[in-house]
Amino acid sequence: MNWIDEIRNYTPFNEQEEQDKKVALDYITMFPNILTRDNDFAHMTASSWIVNKDRSKVLMIYHNIYQSWAWTGGHADGEDNMLNVAIREAMEETGIKTVKPIQDTMFSLELLCVNGHVKREQYVSSHIHINVTYLLEADESEELAMKEDENSGVRWIAIEDAIKLSSEENMKVIYSKLNQKLALL
Repeated sequence: MNWIDEIRNYTPFNEQEEQDKKVALDYITMFPNILTRDNDFAHMTASSWIVNKDRSKVLMIYHNIYQSWAWTGGHADGEDNMLNVAIREAMEETGIKTVKPIQDTMFSLELLCVNGHVKREQYVSSHIHINVTYLLEADESEELAMKEDENSGVRWIAIEDAIKLSSEENMKVIYSKLNQKLALL
């Protein structure tokens, strides 16, 4: 199934996802370059909620721009397989070598507002990430490594502490939703 159909066929978990799905499909239709950062207003990203085998911990990074403990993820940059994007970003940002999807379909959908910031000495205007999230599993005994240009910490965090450790109020809502969905599996 292609990435647009995956979003079309996705069953929203709550009102946030219902509304974000509608808006996401509108923007995907409106902008032919949504898979690239050439679109200054909105572009596709994929994130991961990476859990250990017994689902008691989540692997998070300390994000340099947001100064917060966060999930892994990044831009599609032209790639149309969002699961591959999520896995690539998870491996790049944490140093893990082996990660597997718990399910091959999207686990979550959200529109994320990104405030203007400086990255690699260039200003990036405020924009929207149309984000799809995948639920992944990794071995917590595997060696971790930072991606120093993006994060300054990588660690396994007790699932119930992930929300408390985030300093981004908008992301606490998302992480809470992910934990609620995880508890239903």
